[in-house]
Amino acid sequence: MHGGFHDNPALVVALALAAGVTAQTLARHLRMPGIVLLLGAGVVLGPDLLGIVEPDVLGSALDALVGFAVAVILFEGGLNLNIKRIRGQAPVIRRLLSVGVVVTAAGGAVAARYLLGWEWTPSLLFGTLVIVTGPTVVTPLLRRIRVTRKVETILETEGVLIDAVGAVVAVVALEIALGHSLAEGAISAPTRLGVGLVVGGLGGLVMALLLRVPRAVPEGLESIFTLAFAMAVFQVSNALTAESGIMAAITAGAVVGNSGARSARGIKEFKEQLTTLMIGMLFVLLAADVRVASVVAMGLPGVWVVLALMFVVRPVNVFLCTVRANLNWREKLFLGWVAPRGIVAAAVASLFADRLGGGLGEELRSLVFLVIAATVVLQGATASFMARLLGLQRPTGRGYAIFGATPLGVLLGQEFKAHGHEVVVIDADARKCKEAEARGLRVVYGNALSETVLLRSQMDTRKAALGVSHNEAMNLLFVDLVRREAHVPHAYAAGERNRGEVTPEHVRAAGACLLFGNETDPELWSVRVRRGTAEVQTWRREDDSAGDSVELPREAVGMLLPLFGVDGKDQLVVLDGTKKFSAGRVVRWLVFKDRADEAAAWLRDQGWVTTPDGPADADDATD
Repeated sequence: MHGGFHDNPALVVALALAAGVTAQTLARHLRMPGIVLLLGAGVVLGPDLLGIVEPDVLGSALDALVGFAVAVILFEGGLNLNIKRIRGQAPVIRRLLSVGVVVTAAGGAVAARYLLGWEWTPSLLFGTLVIVTGPTVVTPLLRRIRVTRKVETILETEGVLIDAVGAVVAVVALEIALGHSLAEGAISAPTRLGVGLVVGGLGGLVMALLLRVPRAVPEGLESIFTLAFAMAVFQVSNALTAESGIMAAITAGAVVGNSGARSARGIKEFKEQLTTLMIGMLFVLLAADVRVASVVAMGLPGVWVVLALMFVVRPVNVFLCTVRANLNWREKLFLGWVAPRGIVAAAVASLFADRLGGGLGEELRSLVFLVIAATVVLQGATASFMARLLGLQRPTGRGYAIFGATPLGVLLGQEFKAHGHEVVVIDADARKCKEAEARGLRVVYGNALSETVLLRSQMDTRKAALGVSHNEAMNLLFVDLVRREAHVPHAYAAGERNRGEVTPEHVRAAGACLLFGNETDPELWSVRVRRGTAEVQTWRREDDSAGDSVELPREAVGMLLPLFGVDGKDQLVVLDGTKKFSAGRVVRWLVFKDRADEAAAWLRDQGWVTTPDGPADADDATD
């Protein structure tokens, strides 16, 4: 074992991991791009300042670490690619991956040549290095600013796929600069991409098939199974053809993510957490390997190069790639503004520095890190403002989020959907999520209390959130979180009668309301819905002389559950203790069939009458 802070590779990796997680945690609290603090952490801990994290100690192991981390990061990026959504924007995406690559490489080269005075060879190498954007910065940015689906799909897909294309083009350019012929380069680029597609496609297909076969991969091992396979696919592809692994990892992830495998949601959740860990470690290590003096030496000409990339090259790129596309000028302007560089640019720049050596390699890496820092800071800080200014943010106050893919939660979701409301169901049980999807509902798998799940469910755009899981404490935590963090206007939590763990006072203290206006038993009603012994009936209050409170007496609460009110526009009104059952109120009741006659008699005694359309069967929400 090694001691001290020097010549200790294990300590360097451990400190980089800890610093990376700490920086990203602080960034979330400050609501700023994580990469900004990661770069700062790398510089502060690196040899230029504290000298605690010294990547040189790792030697060749650094390349292996970078490879494995990039495999995980890009596999996760591929998992999140939605083929159905991509098809609608395929023409623009294809141009960004072909015409856009040429425009960015040429524009970066011209900027370096004439603003920095470099020779053409290093200028062209720099141009290829800044082709990539990357999901490590683009995806979190898009989740935070909530742009329209069309723009989000283009930027997210470009960020994932251009990593593979840009990295291959950059490596081929480096090989040509080191003595390979132009003809060899022209052949090797498509060969590498092709090998990556084939190996990644086959590897992803094997993973997807095994995950779909019951018991082929034991329950609980799915995530580590795909992690091991993703790394293997990346390294096997690289072994067959150098630098083809990036495309292989992305392709394998896309195949698994779109396969409909039973455990795909759990895998995504696991990979998101692991990716966060890997990104933190890599940025700290790679930033620590950059000399601050070299970046500062770029001076004002380096700043001009960055500004040229942001304000000239990217807008020209987007303009050429969106000609005759189904995009308005505001969408094109936003696409032209957002192009932050991420981890792949940093990793490939470090590879260039190692291969080229001397001053040239260090200058290239320093300029790329200046581009990364500037684009992430400037575009990360202004993207939300630009989206609002251009009217491209998704509107707020739309639809409902339901925590708990229970039979009762699914029934509520179907009611919302049937009345034209947007709805998303959240649950950490993969089986329940799959059943909810089979009922036609949009589902987000994962821990409803995690920031990632809240972002994926677009919680900050929702009109209301409902906690209807069988755990009343979790329901309370959920509504408290969405009120505080996502600023959801209305939140409702289901509470259990006679349990006493969560009282209506607790719900009100969280800024929420008691769902259904009564303490009830969500699990019991879920069992009834699943067994088909509960049905939805519509009744209208003709006479409120018996009282107008939503709270039911003990004799009624076991056989009736007031689900929703229905307004004059046939829109649902979530019922809680603040609502009234006044004359004219139309309510959708969930009725226990075994006591249906008794329930009907009670309702009539309270001044209710059935509506002309009669009861609506809820059996379609059962198993």
